[in-house]
Amino acid sequence: MTLVAIILATLGAGIGSVWVAALLMRVGVNSGRGGLNAQHLLSLAAGALLATAFMHLLPEAFEGSAGAHALFATLLVGVVFFFLLDKAELWHHGHEHGQGHEHHAHADHGHAHAHAPGEDPGHAHDHGHAHAHAGVQAGGWTLITGDSVHCFGDGILIASAFVADVRLGLVAALAVLAHEVPHHMGDLVVMRQASGNRRLALLKVSLAGAVTTLGGVVGFYLLEPLQDWLPYFLTVASSSFIYVALADLIPQLQKRLTARQTAAQIAWLALGIGLVTAASGLAHTH
Repeated sequence: MTLVAIILATLGAGIGSVWVAALLMRVGVNSGRGGLNAQHLLSLAAGALLATAFMHLLPEAFEGSAGAHALFATLLVGVVFFFLLDKAELWHHGHEHGQGHEHHAHADHGHAHAHAPGEDPGHAHDHGHAHAHAGVQAGGWTLITGDSVHCFGDGILIASAFVADVRLGLVAALAVLAHEVPHHMGDLVVMRQASGNRRLALLKVSLAGAVTTLGGVVGFYLLEPLQDWLPYFLTVASSSFIYVALADLIPQLQKRLTARQTAAQIAWLALGIGLVTAASGLAHTH
């Protein structure tokens, strides 16, 4: 019975938080002036990811039995690993783009890309634009990898709470869902920019969220052995969020803006930090 409760709770916290984030973005995002736009979401995402790393994951990791030196070394290795992962991804995209460019040069003889029957010209432009700027949009698979590690750790945390007490498990699952929603909004923004496809972005982030259930099941059966490794899982997840926020999101916000736009940017950044910090505080309180 406890295992069934863990599975349902982790599905709700993992995948449910992704769909709640997608729903909030669908009903509240527009590109008009004065509304919620991509810049606002990028600011919110940066704040949420940084707060998740520094105010939730790392403090949780340092509460474990692992030493500070080992955890900082893990954080450093994690940042370097995600940098190398990004380089590999960009090299792959660049290689594909080079082949595609050569193909178009031969097929179109210097003219614009020819549209397939029924193909939307805007889509074709977006496809080419995505390849041309693949080097600008970092953080795609890096974010999914780190998100999966984070969700796996969340699943273990939820399982451990359920093993202690069912009510504590429900509170932990709700707290995880609450702090996952704002940073899943950021995940969706990054993945939409990386893939150019909303449905594909939702699918990828949902799959990462589903890893929460895997963590819950593994945690239920192997809770004692994994407790010693949990601080390292959390630290690796932290390194991914820090890298994505600083290497991908923050650079996109470094634009010359008006004082009003800058103030809005800072406000949304602070909101992302505040939401995750409040949720983390609630989780620690309970």
